[in-house]
Amino acid sequence: MMKNFSSSPLHSNNQTPNHIRERNNRKYSLLSAIPFRFSLRGYGFCMATLFFFCFGSLFYQLNGGPPKILLDIRQYLGESTYLDDHGPPAPRVLPFPSQVVYNRVGKCGSRTVVILLRLLAEKHQFNLVSSDIHNKTRLTKHEQVDLMKNISNIPQPFLYTRHVHFLNFTRFRIEQPVYINIIRDPINRFLSNYFFRRFGDWRGEQNHLIRTPGMKDDERYLDINVCILENYPECSNPRVFYIIPYFCGQHPQCREPGVWALERAKQNVLENYLLVGILEELEDVLLLLERLLPHYFTGVLNIYKSPDYRKMGNMTGTVRKHTPTLEALQVLYHRMRYEYEFYNFIRDQFHLMKKKIGLKSVSQPTAYSPAFLQELALRTPEPLDEDEELDTDLEDANSWLVHP
Repeated sequence: MMKNFSSSPLHSNNQTPNHIRERNNRKYSLLSAIPFRFSLRGYGFCMATLFFFCFGSLFYQLNGGPPKILLDIRQYLGESTYLDDHGPPAPRVLPFPSQVVYNRVGKCGSRTVVILLRLLAEKHQFNLVSSDIHNKTRLTKHEQVDLMKNISNIPQPFLYTRHVHFLNFTRFRIEQPVYINIIRDPINRFLSNYFFRRFGDWRGEQNHLIRTPGMKDDERYLDINVCILENYPECSNPRVFYIIPYFCGQHPQCREPGVWALERAKQNVLENYLLVGILEELEDVLLLLERLLPHYFTGVLNIYKSPDYRKMGNMTGTVRKHTPTLEALQVLYHRMRYEYEFYNFIRDQFHLMKKKIGLKSVSQPTAYSPAFLQELALRTPEPLDEDEELDTDLEDANSWLVHP
């Protein structure tokens, strides 16, 4: 007779404790392993978290604020109460542009603006550093780095101004300041520079002798028409390719008249300059600077229009300046075609900025353009008879000149 062991009481009593004991042993061994595994995982998590926040803290200190990823994590985890307990961290820089560079272009009203800046610096308590170096616009790599480091170490807020071609701070991993500048009609700038080097301005009759003591009389009194038409170095390229290099930069190709330098100058203006104004609309330039950089330029128009300032500003006008003949103007305009393309680009950008700000003003036409030269040619009188007195001054041309 076959026995049913599963139903036997004796078999049931012997097997049940063994099974229970075995199951308990398995559970104990499994549970004993779980804390060990959790401890390794927790240790790895803690170390990764510590490394991550140390790395983030380093970025915070180097960049003056938390990197974006830390802000994203804070938003995900919820706002910390640290700021509630300790207050916000001290800002590394002021909340407005506190580093401004005005790499002023020669004979574009910069002396007028520097006089204003001196008065504004005293009024608004910012550091104005105006370099006395006027004849070194192109720098070696080491000179660039030294100058940029010196500029960056000026106590903020500051405005640094010097005749120097554009410096790319970010290329050397130095914080890029805000750039501003002013240019003018290229031929007018050239004429102002030509006569200023020879005869100075109204600040003193002997001012030009101090500025260019080595200039001989045959050069000082050289007729500007002869200089242009006979292709003297002073009146031809690359010397008349002057404005664009201030915005193109320190690259050797920036000194060569051509499309490359022109396009690079445009790109730098769009990417690095807060404002580039035109001297023909100086009051609007000052008004925009007051809107865009109020901590520097608030009240500048009131100073500019004051009688005391007008008296000082009139002393900076170049003396003995006159206009070349139509033929010389046409030759000069052709040589400066890239300069005029850049000037027209700046003029359009400036008018667009005025429109965005909501500034409505009557813009003045440029002094020299193909249309103007053509119109001037049509107004040129017929050849005079021998008994008539020849007047070499073109009064119509002079009426278009701007004399800041």
